[in-house]
Amino acid sequence: MPIKEKNILNRLYIVAGCMFIFAILIAVKLINIQFVDGDKYRELALKNTTRNFEIPASRGNVYADDGSLLATSVPKYDIRFDAVTVSSENFKEFVPQLSKELSEMFGKSTSYYQNLLRKARTSKNRYLFIAKNLGYSDYIKVKSLPLFRLGPNRGGIIVEQRTVREHPLGKIAERMVGNEQKNKPGYYAVGLEGAFHEYLQGKDGKRLKQKIAKGQWKPVYDDNEVEPQDGYDIISTININIQDIAHHALLKQLEYYEADHGCVIVMEVATGHIKAVANLGKSKNGSYYERLNYAVGESGEPGSTFKTVAMTVALEHNVIDTSKVVDTENGTIRMYGRTISDSKRGGYGEISAARAMEVSSNIGFARMIDEAYKDNPKKFTDQVKKWKLHETIGIPIKGEGKPVIPEEGDALWSRNALPSISYGYNLQMTPLQILTFYNAIANNGEMVKPQFVKEIRSWNKTVKSFNTEIIDPQIASETTVNKIQEILKNIVKRGTGKSLYSENFSMAGKTGTARKDYANFEEWKKDKKYVSSFSGYFPAENPKYSCIVMIHEPSTKKGYYGADVTGPVFKRIAQKIFTDAPLNSDVAQINKLDEVISRDFEKFYNKSQEQYKEVPSVIGMAGMDAVSLLENLGLKVNVIGNGMVKNQSIKKGEVFKKGTPITLKLS
Repeated sequence: MPIKEKNILNRLYIVAGCMFIFAILIAVKLINIQFVDGDKYRELALKNTTRNFEIPASRGNVYADDGSLLATSVPKYDIRFDAVTVSSENFKEFVPQLSKELSEMFGKSTSYYQNLLRKARTSKNRYLFIAKNLGYSDYIKVKSLPLFRLGPNRGGIIVEQRTVREHPLGKIAERMVGNEQKNKPGYYAVGLEGAFHEYLQGKDGKRLKQKIAKGQWKPVYDDNEVEPQDGYDIISTININIQDIAHHALLKQLEYYEADHGCVIVMEVATGHIKAVANLGKSKNGSYYERLNYAVGESGEPGSTFKTVAMTVALEHNVIDTSKVVDTENGTIRMYGRTISDSKRGGYGEISAARAMEVSSNIGFARMIDEAYKDNPKKFTDQVKKWKLHETIGIPIKGEGKPVIPEEGDALWSRNALPSISYGYNLQMTPLQILTFYNAIANNGEMVKPQFVKEIRSWNKTVKSFNTEIIDPQIASETTVNKIQEILKNIVKRGTGKSLYSENFSMAGKTGTARKDYANFEEWKKDKKYVSSFSGYFPAENPKYSCIVMIHEPSTKKGYYGADVTGPVFKRIAQKIFTDAPLNSDVAQINKLDEVISRDFEKFYNKSQEQYKEVPSVIGMAGMDAVSLLENLGLKVNVIGNGMVKNQSIKKGEVFKKGTPITLKLS
């Protein structure tokens, strides 16, 4: 054999040998992948094409005390179409009928849907948009349409579920109920939603989806891998009728006085149950909305409503009596280098301690409290602290404002501190903290903790109940409490609140007017700002509800005294509550007090006595009256807006079945 041919043959042997060795290595690797690392690579491949997606649990509902919905989670569905997975036979057979039924559901032409679906088929679109934001009933209907009823693999339907939080009563009590933080989906920080998030949130489920295109996934199966567990329901103490009354009474006064913001709290005396919390602040365009939870979070100088606390301290220590005479002179005095004045020009002269509170004399209180405690101011502040008025109440709602009650030795303390505190300055409290004390006076001395939730439920089962908590079983002696109750009654009869008095309706309470942002007094005189307040309870005998109203920065051109600005709100709330739910036989005369209230009640009462098989007209009725009437008939009511009913989705005279939804538009 020639040398040249031998060299070529040797090279071929070498190449063949290398190829044989390479083939052996490939075979070894394949065997290794198949039998040794096979599970690993199969899992990796599966991971890249399928993934478990979280399905958010349905958040628990928040209910009012009567079972009306304050907040609920509603599922919404987006429908898309995978035009590739459907066989040619099924596409050809079902698309015409599918297009027709989609047209009937969503209003676009049959040809529109036929062209849309065929174009998707041609372009191999695996994520064609069909419909968005569907409710459950529409979702079920779409799912049962021709082709779609074959499921995700054979029918190409892709269903994406979202959960939306809705408030059936609209913006009423929005800050107290709480809502989702806009920049943090699923995060609740305020109100009942934030306080009881751990109960409401539930546990998320899982659903296996397959990747069909870049960034696009569709469910592998119809069922979920792990079913989500719904959150628990919260039964609040809020009463929707009282809430509606408080909201609109406050709104009316804020608008008239062009005020910056205000709040109202209504509490049930015996239990501490919060029946209403309205918080309204002015927007840039001048309208009012639930801006912040002022009732819970805003701590400031209470003004003259604190005189009730000061008087209770002094009476309990027996350092004064209601008959003690104090000289208020001509309405202006100097005390420790500071000018103290009363609202009445010329002053009140010599008056009793009780009368000093009735007319809200700053001079009277400054002199009485200073004389009694100037040598031992700690005795006064210790009593206030014994009632825990220097501490937050400890409610579950986040953001409770911290009270400030200075004492001797603090940076805020001076010779003027005690006289100032006596009439509500040089200290800070929130509206809820002030009301808690007034509620104790109404409750014959028993101070109870404000309560926002009655129980946590899972369907029919009670998970947790919240009983009334007692902060102090007896803040003062029966004698002291009785004297304070009598004075608060007389304030409305013949004191600063006498414009609110009626022989047919008994209320007790204290007006308050405090300067605001007055540190630079010269600047303050150029732009005077006040906080007007009224805190009390009703009826004066055997009180059922306590209430506080605070309005910040009313127009001084229209008025700023508590009796003028906040007193009428208190009276309107009390009257309307009594009109809707009389508490004793004497309330029959209340309809004479307010023609609007009388007319609303008459309209609601007459309609509620009728027996309906057809939908009645509720146009012109107050919103909450209309809701009450229609829900009692068995209709499912959705409310848009506030105020009077201007439109109803089901016309008068239409026959209805129990559970039929109806939408009311209010304005």
